[in-house]
Amino acid sequence: MEKIYFDNGSTSWPKAPGVPEAMADLLLEGGFNINRGNYEGAYEIEGMVLDTREQLAKLFHARHSKGVVFTPNVTYSLNFFLKGFLRSGGHIVVSGMEHNAVMRPLEQLKGSGAAYTAAPVDREGNLKPEDIEACIRKDTRAVLVTHASNVCGTTTPIQEIGELCVRHGLIFAVDTAQTAGTLDIDMEKCGIDFLAFTGHKGLLGPQGIGGFLISERLDEEMSPLIAGGTGSLSDSLIMPESLPDKYESGTMNLPGIAGLHAALTYLEQEGIQKIHRRKMKLTAYFLERILEIPEVRVVGRKTCEDRVAVVSLDFRTKDNAVAAFELEQEAGIMTRVGLHCAPAAHRSFGTFPKGTVRFAFSAANREEEVDRCIETIYKIV
Repeated sequence: MEKIYFDNGSTSWPKAPGVPEAMADLLLEGGFNINRGNYEGAYEIEGMVLDTREQLAKLFHARHSKGVVFTPNVTYSLNFFLKGFLRSGGHIVVSGMEHNAVMRPLEQLKGSGAAYTAAPVDREGNLKPEDIEACIRKDTRAVLVTHASNVCGTTTPIQEIGELCVRHGLIFAVDTAQTAGTLDIDMEKCGIDFLAFTGHKGLLGPQGIGGFLISERLDEEMSPLIAGGTGSLSDSLIMPESLPDKYESGTMNLPGIAGLHAALTYLEQEGIQKIHRRKMKLTAYFLERILEIPEVRVVGRKTCEDRVAVVSLDFRTKDNAVAAFELEQEAGIMTRVGLHCAPAAHRSFGTFPKGTVRFAFSAANREEEVDRCIETIYKIV
C-alpha cells in the first residue's frame, strides 16, 4: 500500500530538492578535504562551506558567519555548550519540556558541581517567563530552553525569556531542533547567545549534520569539548582561539554540509513562512478531525496558536504502541510512539511512562492523507 510519512519530528522526508544530488556530486566530482588541501578543488569546497555558514547566519539573524560551527547534530551541539560552559560548575535553569539531549548531560555534570532547576510547564506545554525568573539563584549562569516541544509542539516565548536573561546578565541558549527552518528566529532580537540546530528536520537537509551559533561573549567563557587537528596553527599543541576553528576539530561532514547548503538554498527560494503555513494548515485540519473522536486525547495544545506541526495523541481505549502498530499495518501510516527521548516533558504532560503516539507533518503531506489517517483511527478504536 502507499505509505504515509507522519514522522517529520524525527527527521524530515522528503528532503529538499537537490540535496541528494549535491551530496553525490561532492563525492563523485571531488571529495576533497578543506583546510588541508592546497589545490583548486579543496578551495572550491571551502567556498561552499563558507557560503553555508553565511546562509545559516542570515537565517538566524546572527552578527557574523564566523560564529557558525558545524557538528554532527543538535545533541552534539548541546553537549558542546553544557560541558564547555559548565565545566567549572554553576547553576542553569531549563524548562520542564527538555529533551534528553539536555537532561542527560546535566545529570552527568552533577558530579562536577553543576546544578539545574527545571521551570514548570502546564499540561499544554506553556512556559511562563516569570516561572523561569523564579528559578534564578545567585549562582545561576544561564537559561537553556527548547524553542518547541518535540512531544506536543507548543512553542516557548524565547524573546521574553531572552529579555529576562539580559536583565539578569545570564547566558541564553536555545534548542531549535523542532523550529530551525520552520519559524523565524532572530538571535539578536531574542538575545540568544547559543543556538543549537540540526540540519535534518525543518531545514530539510541530510542526517549527520548540525551545529550551533555562538555569541562573542559566550565564546570567551566556553571551552572546546573536542580537541584535535584543525588545519590551522598546526605548529601549536594548543587549540586555536579563533572561531570557528576553536570548536571544529577533525574532518567535517562535507557531504552533509553540501546537502545542507542545497536545502538552505531551497528554503531561501521557497520561504520558510510559506512552508510553515502549509504545515500548519494541515495541522489545523488534523486537530479539527481528531477532536471529533472521544476515544483519543490530544496531548498539549488543541489549537494552532503558538505551536509547530507536531501533535501527540493518547489512545484511551488501546495501548499507544498497539495503536501505532495498527496504523502502520492497516494504512501504512508511519508515526513515532513512546517517550520521544523526553521523559521530563511527558512527566509535565502526565503521559509518563506510557508516552504518546506522535504525528508530525511536512509541507509535502496532503489533506487526503490526513483523511485516511482519521478513518483508520476510527477503525482501530
